[in-house]
Amino acid sequence: MGATLMARRRRSLLPALLFTVFIIVPIIEIYVIIQVGQVIGAWWTVVLLVVDSIFGSWLIKHEGGRAWRGLREAIEDGRMPATELADGALILVGGTLMLAPGFVTDGFGILLILPFTRPLFRRLLAAVVASRITVLDVNRPGPQGPGQGPVVRGEVIDEEE
Repeated sequence: MGATLMARRRRSLLPALLFTVFIIVPIIEIYVIIQVGQVIGAWWTVVLLVVDSIFGSWLIKHEGGRAWRGLREAIEDGRMPATELADGALILVGGTLMLAPGFVTDGFGILLILPFTRPLFRRLLAAVVASRITVLDVNRPGPQGPGQGPVVRGEVIDEEE
């Protein structure tokens, strides 16, 4: 599939993604909060949202610290910190979801942060990143990058010397 076709497809998905994030998700959150409030009462719903936020904050601090220590250790050991960077990104996204009031985003955020569910999302993140990487073969002739052709090796000669 050509790069321009893939770019067009991504651009066509953007309005649907924005509509979902800014319209559908808040409607779902309001619906769930109302349903929970009808079952346990308004005050208990507020208490549950506050307790959920406190637990999420503690979880972010705990797992974020663990991810930071893992990142430092990987760098000190001289190895590529791919897992640690993915964990940090997932904790950051999970923490951002925890900032939004509501049970659905909090639940999904907690799933991204928990150490036993994070490997599943790490694999998903790796698959998404891998699908967006473009690899160029500089030895293959034909239009493929800024130079749009084969690499010509040579030597630069300064005539003033």
